[in-house]
Amino acid sequence: MAYHFIGIKGTGMAALACILHDQHKEVNGSDIEKYIFTQDGLVDRNIPFTSFDEKNIKDGDTVIIGLAFDESNVEVKAAKYNPNVTCYYYNEFLGVLLEEYNSICIAGCHGKSTTTGLVSSVLQKQDQTAYLIGDGHGFMPEDARHFVLESCEFQRHFLAYHPDYAIITNIELDHIDYYKDLDDYISAFQSFVNQVKKKVIIYGDDPYLPKLDYKIPYVTYGLQEGNDYVAKNIVQGQDGMEFDCFHKNECLIHVQLSEVGDPFLQDALGTFALAYELGMKPEQIVQGLQEYKGIARRFVIEEVKNSVLIDDYAHHPTAIRYMIDSARKKYPDKKVVALYKPDRYSRLQYFLEGFANSLNTADKVVLCDFPKNAKREDETITVTIQDLLNLCPNSILLDVDYQSADILKTMCPAVFVFMSSKDIYLLKDMLKEKIEN
Repeated sequence: MAYHFIGIKGTGMAALACILHDQHKEVNGSDIEKYIFTQDGLVDRNIPFTSFDEKNIKDGDTVIIGLAFDESNVEVKAAKYNPNVTCYYYNEFLGVLLEEYNSICIAGCHGKSTTTGLVSSVLQKQDQTAYLIGDGHGFMPEDARHFVLESCEFQRHFLAYHPDYAIITNIELDHIDYYKDLDDYISAFQSFVNQVKKKVIIYGDDPYLPKLDYKIPYVTYGLQEGNDYVAKNIVQGQDGMEFDCFHKNECLIHVQLSEVGDPFLQDALGTFALAYELGMKPEQIVQGLQEYKGIARRFVIEEVKNSVLIDDYAHHPTAIRYMIDSARKKYPDKKVVALYKPDRYSRLQYFLEGFANSLNTADKVVLCDFPKNAKREDETITVTIQDLLNLCPNSILLDVDYQSADILKTMCPAVFVFMSSKDIYLLKDMLKEKIEN
């Protein structure tokens, strides 16, 4: 019996496939033929995958279906109508798997992936820790005790999980193609909180999280007085950040990290709070934070000759503003070029001015058009990339090709911040090649 993944190159799907492979299960899958960075982990583990074909569905298999797929996919239809096949959607299967471990879910509009990576790095100093990160990476060590899971709120998918612990990083309206309004969005997080079994760690500076109804113990972290865990005496610069970590007005430890940016500071503090609540010593926690290796497509820095190339998954106005600010903190003497490729028409239309305001904090704005397969959600969605260009003075429109990389090269030296949930990282690779040559 094999575990067959429909849409195995999806970020969560690829990570879950790696986890089941680490559990010595037979794993295979299918997806589109186009290269996606998440397939690297599959190749490293020799997990086979092919294009979609109903013949890939075999009697006795357990089929795990990516959340982007329905019965219009030939494999999904074949699996669902085969009585000899057991089917799960991605989040449904994870909900079952989590019950075998001390489970920790990381939720929130921003910072989920980074916080999941940080928590897994820290908890490994205490005990064997499995993790699933939304950058396509998953790992399941032998005799794992903890399981840390990035938990996405899109279409309330995270309600398939009933974790022992949770960190919630923030609440800010997103996925407006699904959620009716902010109240609807907040209600999803309230439902999620209701399913946590032991304790919730929340970002206390958030305007909404402290107002949720908590039936179990919760602790807060943030930069403002009144939180259970507070970062004080913060210094950020080219060499990273440092701060004092206080717990209930007691300074536990001085923290020095090589990363910069307010988002990373918040994620590191939330990780500290969880680990301390789980009984870890401050020195042990800081060591785990310092050993964090980063994750794919989250503020990944490459210094190439006299320029800097930064790749990030940012696809929301707040995340874009944070990334540009972090780049300025790290490289205060360099010009910052912000590059963005939108993913969903509904998201750009709803947050159009927010995207423009965030992008315009850079010295130069470069835009790429929507992916060719992007679809307008309904007839009320009329936005185009030109609408964003009009709001970004002196911005230009480029494509993901070598001709565009040549144009970018004329802007050197600079810090280029490539931001999208789509394939803008391919343009980054092309620019790197042009600069090196």
